[in-house]
Amino acid sequence: MFLLQVLIVLLLVVAAVLALLIESRSDRFAAARDRSLAAAESFAHGPGLVATMQGPNPSAVLQPLTEAARKGAQVDFIVVTDRNGIRYTHPEPQQIGKKFVGTIGPSLQGRITVERVHGPLGLEYQVVVPVEDTHGGVVGIVSAGMKVANVSSAIDRQLPVVLGAGAVGLGLATAGTALVGRRLLRQTHGLGPEEMTRMYEHHDAVLHAVREGVVIVGGDGRVLLANDEARRLLELPPEPEGRAVADLGLQPRATELLLSDSAVTDEVLPVGDRLLAVNNRPTGSGGGPPGSVTTLRDSTELRALAGKAETARGRLRLLYDASTAIGSTLDVRRTAEELASTACREFCDYATVDLAGEVLHGEEPQTPTAGAEVRLVRVALAGIRHDSPLYPQGTLVRWAGSTPQAAGFVSGRSTLVPELATDVGWRRQDAERTQAVLDFGLASLIAVPLTARGVLMGVACFYRGRDRGPFEDDELSLAEELAARAAVSIDNARRYTREHTMAITLQHSLLPRALPEQSALDVAYRYLPAQAGVGGDWFDVIPLPGARVALVVGDVVGHGVHAAATMGRLRTAVQNFSSLDLPPDELLGHLDELVAHLDQETAAAGGELTITGATCLYAIYDPSTATCALARAGHPPPALVHPDGTAELLDLPNGPPLGLGGMPFEAVQVRLSPGSGLVLYTDGLVEDRTRDIGAGLEVLMTVLSRSGRSPRSPQEICEDVLDALLPARQTDDIALLVARTRVLGPDRTAEWEVEPTPEAVAGVRAVAIRRIADWGLDEAAFVTELVLSELVTNAIRYGAAPIRVRLLYDRTLICEVSDGSSTAPHLRYAVEEDEGGRGLFLVAQLTERWGVRYTPGGKIIWAEQPV
Repeated sequence: MFLLQVLIVLLLVVAAVLALLIESRSDRFAAARDRSLAAAESFAHGPGLVATMQGPNPSAVLQPLTEAARKGAQVDFIVVTDRNGIRYTHPEPQQIGKKFVGTIGPSLQGRITVERVHGPLGLEYQVVVPVEDTHGGVVGIVSAGMKVANVSSAIDRQLPVVLGAGAVGLGLATAGTALVGRRLLRQTHGLGPEEMTRMYEHHDAVLHAVREGVVIVGGDGRVLLANDEARRLLELPPEPEGRAVADLGLQPRATELLLSDSAVTDEVLPVGDRLLAVNNRPTGSGGGPPGSVTTLRDSTELRALAGKAETARGRLRLLYDASTAIGSTLDVRRTAEELASTACREFCDYATVDLAGEVLHGEEPQTPTAGAEVRLVRVALAGIRHDSPLYPQGTLVRWAGSTPQAAGFVSGRSTLVPELATDVGWRRQDAERTQAVLDFGLASLIAVPLTARGVLMGVACFYRGRDRGPFEDDELSLAEELAARAAVSIDNARRYTREHTMAITLQHSLLPRALPEQSALDVAYRYLPAQAGVGGDWFDVIPLPGARVALVVGDVVGHGVHAAATMGRLRTAVQNFSSLDLPPDELLGHLDELVAHLDQETAAAGGELTITGATCLYAIYDPSTATCALARAGHPPPALVHPDGTAELLDLPNGPPLGLGGMPFEAVQVRLSPGSGLVLYTDGLVEDRTRDIGAGLEVLMTVLSRSGRSPRSPQEICEDVLDALLPARQTDDIALLVARTRVLGPDRTAEWEVEPTPEAVAGVRAVAIRRIADWGLDEAAFVTELVLSELVTNAIRYGAAPIRVRLLYDRTLICEVSDGSSTAPHLRYAVEEDEGGRGLFLVAQLTERWGVRYTPGGKIIWAEQPV
C-alpha cells in the first residue's frame, strides 16, 4: 500500500513537471513570436522605410538601423528584402544581397507569415511582414526572429528549477505518505486490510463464543458492547447497546460495578441463582477513551469445587512436608517419630508407629502366621495431647490376631475403621484400654503396614476424634502414601543400622580388647568412632623382648567395613613384624611393601578399594636405657610431655603414607626422662571441617603444657585433651594413646663382658647365679645357669667379639647374650647319634620364650623365664 501511494505521488509529480515543461516551452515560443512580430511590424511601418528601400543604396542606410532595432527588440535578426527576396540587411553582412530563406509569397500578398526555417544562423523561428507603400502595394518584406536554440536554452535554464520543485514536491508527498502509512501500521499493528477484516471477524466470533461475559461501558454510562454470555448472565434486555446502564434494570451492586471507574478483581456477585466473579478495569487509565470493561464468569460450580481443591492442596502440602521432614537422619527411632509428628499436624489427632524388635537392630523381622499374636515395639507416639490412653512409647505391644494392626502386619494391607466403637476385632485387644480410648474421644482409625522392598517392618496407626469426624475412603490412599514414604526412610535407617553394627562389631573385634601387661609404660587410651560411621584408625601396645614396649598408632583413609577390615589387616601385619623385633624404620618399610602388594592384588581383581593413603607411627621404648626409637609414615608427629610439665612436638622425619613406596623411612632415637609422657594420636583429633591441623596442634600443645604444676596421669591427660579438642560433630575416628615412661632401675639390671674363651663360661655362670640370689630368685638358678651356659658357649663358638651378658629382672627374668656376629642359631631336633644340637632345644623347653634380635653391631639372643 505504501509503495502504491508513493508510485501514485511520483506519477502525479512527473505529470505536473511535464505539464509545466510543456506550458513553459509553449509560453517561450509565444513570447518569441510576439517579440519578433512586434519588431518586424515596427520596423516595416517605420517612416521613410519605403523611400529608403527605393533609394540608390538601401543597404547602407538600413543595415545600421536594423542592427540597432534588433538589439533594442532583443531578437536575433531583422532582415529587410525586396519583393524578390534579396536581402538589404542581415546580422551577418556577408549574407546581404543573397536570397532570403523563407516563405515570402503570403507576405507579397499582404499577409504575415510565422515559420521555422534553416537560415544562415541555423534553425530560426521568424515572422515575415510585408512593407507597403502609401497605395497599399508591397514593395518588400521585413523578417524578424530568433534562433530556436536561443528560445530552447531559456527553457533549459528553467528546467532545473522546475525539476527541483518537482523533486521537493515528490519528497514532501513521499514523507507525508510514509508518516501516514507508519501511523496506520502502528494503529493496526502491521496488519493489512485482509488481516484486519479477518481479525475483526474473529474478534466478533470469539467475543460472542467465549464462556465469559464482556460488557464495555462508555464514559457517558451507556453500554457500548455486551456479548451473548454477558446478556445471559446478567439477563439483559434485547439490544442493550446504546442504552444507559442505569436503565437496564440490574441490581444496584451490578450497576455500581459496571459504572465503576476503579479496578475490581474477582468480586463475587449473586445474580439469581448464580454466583458471578466480576472483574472491572477502567479504559481511560492508559490514555484510552473514558469508560470501563467488565468481565463476568459463572463461578457457581467452582465454588463447590473450591473446598475439594483446598483439601487436595492440603494433602499435597502434607506429602511435601513429609518428604522433607521424614528421613532427616539414619536413625530408625527418629524416623518413626518424624512420621508420627508430621501426620499429627493436619491429617489426624494421634499417630503411633509400632516396629518389630528386629528392625531396631537392623534385621528383617519374621512375619507371623495369620491370626497369631504380633509383638511390636511402640517406637513413636504423637498427638494433640500428652495424656492419651494409647500404649506409651517404648512399650512392647502384643497385638491380638483379630486387630487391624496385626492383620495389616501379617497381610501387608491397610485397614480403615470408620467407627472404633463398632469394630469387634479391635476391641478384643484389651477391653479396659480400648474402652478408655473410646471414652477419651478417639473414634476412627487407619492402620497402615510399613513395607519397603518387600520387607514388613511394622504398622503405623492414625487416630481421629469425634470432633473431626471419621476417616473417609479417599483418605486411606493418603495414609498409605504417607506411610510408604516413611517406610522407605525407616528401611534405609534399618539397613544402615545393620551395616553400622556390623562395622562397629568388626572394628571392635580388630582393636585391642585390653592392654597387655608390661612395666615399661603407664598407658591410657581413648578410641572414639565417627558419628557417621566407623573408620580405619587403630592403636596398639605390643610388649617386646628385653622389657621393651612398642607403641603403634595408624589411620586408614575412608569409612565403613572396608576401612575397618583394612585396619585389621594392617594391625595384624604390624604385630607379626613386631615379633621379628625389627627397628621402627625397617618395620615401616616392610609394612609399606605389604600395602603396595595388597594394592596390586586389588587392582588385578578390579572393583575393590585400595589401601593407599594409610598412615602409621611406630615407636619402641626401652626402659633399661630410657630411650625411644620412632618413625612415621605420613602420620602426625607425636607430642612429648616433659616431667616439668612443658610439652613439645617431636621433630620426626615424615615418610610418605603406606603404599606409595619409593622413599625410605628414617628413625629417630630420643632419650626420655623418667615420668615423661608420649602422646600419640590420629588426625581426627586435631583436624575437622571447621579447624585445620595447624590450629588443632596449637590447641593440643596448649592443653598438654602445664609448666610448674603437678603432673597428670595418662588418664587425666586423655580427658583434658578430648574436652578441648573433641568437635561437636565428629566426622572422623579419633585414636589417642598416652604413655608415661618408667625406667628399669640399676638394681634390676646386671651386665658383664665375656672373654671369647671356653674358660670364661664358668665365671659368667657364677656371677650370674650370685646376682639371681641377690634378687631372691633362687628357684630360677638352675634354668638360668643352663641357659647362660648354652648361649654363651654358642656365642664363643659361632659368634664374634665382643660378647656381653645382661640380666634383666622385670615381670620375667630375661637373659641376653650379645655378640658381634649376625649369624643366628637355629632350633633343631637331634637324633640319638648326634653329640650336639640339643642346647637350644633345652632352652626352648625350659624358658617361657626365646628369640633373636639384630643390632647394628651384631645380634642378641634372649630367653625369658617366669618368676
